[in-house]
Amino acid sequence: MRAFIFFAALLCGLPSFAANHCDLSEPTRYAEVGDVRLAYQSVGSEHDPALLLIMGLGGQLIHWPDEVVERLCQQGFRVVRFDNRDVGLSAWQKPAPSINLAYEVLRYRLGLSLGAPYHLRDMAGDALGLMDSLGVDAFHVLGASMGGMIAQHLADLAPQRVLSLTLVMTSSGAQGLPAPSDALVALLARREAGSREAALQQQADLLAALGSPAVRDDRAMLLHQAEMAYDRAFNPEGVQRQLLAILAESSRVELLNRLQVPTLVVHGTADPLLPVMHGVHVAAHIKGAELKLIPGLAHRFQDAFKEPLLAAVLPHLAAHRSDLGLARL
Repeated sequence: MRAFIFFAALLCGLPSFAANHCDLSEPTRYAEVGDVRLAYQSVGSEHDPALLLIMGLGGQLIHWPDEVVERLCQQGFRVVRFDNRDVGLSAWQKPAPSINLAYEVLRYRLGLSLGAPYHLRDMAGDALGLMDSLGVDAFHVLGASMGGMIAQHLADLAPQRVLSLTLVMTSSGAQGLPAPSDALVALLARREAGSREAALQQQADLLAALGSPAVRDDRAMLLHQAEMAYDRAFNPEGVQRQLLAILAESSRVELLNRLQVPTLVVHGTADPLLPVMHGVHVAAHIKGAELKLIPGLAHRFQDAFKEPLLAAVLPHLAAHRSDLGLARL
């Protein structure tokens, strides 16, 4: 009888079979990893291959669109999303280190070393520690923007544990790549606000600037997104420390050159923060990496691009599943 039920499930399609346990209302849980307490959510069966999502600068786990998480889970993955250190509900176990961002940015522009309290490789260690706490030995990794940079370090730290790597709208950090405009950088670094309303307006401005010129954003929708994030957690000093970790990073080209993990690089042709050559450069330095460019995609998960993103990512994940290849049937 068990064999019959299993065979019937295959005939009916694995996504529908997996959908039964893709509960997005799973509570936020916490893992103690070194000096930080990481907030995370696990969606899907613990028996399915794990897919770790790593968010970008200032992003919280809620910034992974629920529809995308659900679709990934319906393909038979246990999807783990979390708040990086210093944002969201993740927190230091001891007083957080203080920085003078203006001073450190000046040192950055002068080509001097920065006093970053932690680095992207430390954040990769956080992600690895989270999977340790969940008892997951091998897993897939999908990182976006700064999350893609962290994912590069993670694949280098534990190549035997990373089954596949998907890098979305990210960079190698190499010198000479196109830079964003000063206006956009100023929006990204602007975190001081005298009131909740001012903070929401600032965040909506940033979201609009990171969006695609092919999509007209509704201001009310942008403010609603900003409101959800602000009301869940607001830690501008933490975002500044994350930004400093990015600025303190040297080129990752040597790291990329030694990666042996099956890799997909996805980038938008309209990315205003990390122009498309950043993605092209990443793919060129990872042996065997596949590059997919999405016309019009900028530096946000806008509704208009969710299907093109999934169409790029899902085949790569399916091709590198290790659970008897059932995802390919």
